[in-house]
Amino acid sequence: MTFDLLFLGTGTSHGIPVIGCACAVCRSEDPRNKRTRPSILVKFADRHVLVDTSTDFRWQMLANGVPRLDAILFTHAHADHVFGLDDVRRYNDLQREAIPCYATPDTAAILRRTFAYIFEADPPHAPGAGWPVVELNEVEGPFDLFGEGIVPVPIKHGPWDIVGYRVGGLAYLTDCSGIPDESRPLLADLDVLVIDALRHKPHPTHFSLEEALAEIAALKPRRAFLTHMCHDIEHETVNAALPDGVALAYDGLRVTV
Repeated sequence: MTFDLLFLGTGTSHGIPVIGCACAVCRSEDPRNKRTRPSILVKFADRHVLVDTSTDFRWQMLANGVPRLDAILFTHAHADHVFGLDDVRRYNDLQREAIPCYATPDTAAILRRTFAYIFEADPPHAPGAGWPVVELNEVEGPFDLFGEGIVPVPIKHGPWDIVGYRVGGLAYLTDCSGIPDESRPLLADLDVLVIDALRHKPHPTHFSLEEALAEIAALKPRRAFLTHMCHDIEHETVNAALPDGVALAYDGLRVTV
């Protein structure tokens, strides 16, 4: 099956430009250096599947003309990955139906606490009620979504155990600082690997550019795209120095998988 991958956001939790920063990347006029918070949209079988509701969810949907949402996958519950959830309610108004969401039990528990008004709302949920109408499903292994297998891939985000996702020949590993040995077989024979590459210097909770490139060399995908980049990464110069088959992603980039 063919998948259409859309990079909605490729920046860090701060976004680029960073508030109060006058560095060359933050002042750049190259649109590829303007990065909203991390998220992707995968389209297959005429379905639109979102990974994470970033802080910039509303703007990302408007900027890319996303007509509908059929499901949402959550990697983890940090603010830059979930705080756009309230704006999902506009798709409830358009579609007049609940939207299924998928998360690990730990992430689901945090979502229920953080968005208690969604999950404990009274009166019962209905489209147009003023809050998102979602069905939160807890997943601990592969599951079927619209006839396609979705594989949660356990990864490390500093001290936190979170997940990336694989669908077909695509794997998405944002906020990643380590790949456990048991997860590596889940990443074999990839067409496209999307992987965290925060900055040049090492970081305790994210891969650096050098570390990301080492993982790409080990996993051997046919193509790789780097995401979750801070303002240390200037698009044109860094992208030009990358190995064949590896590129920096940017907001609005579309890739066929």
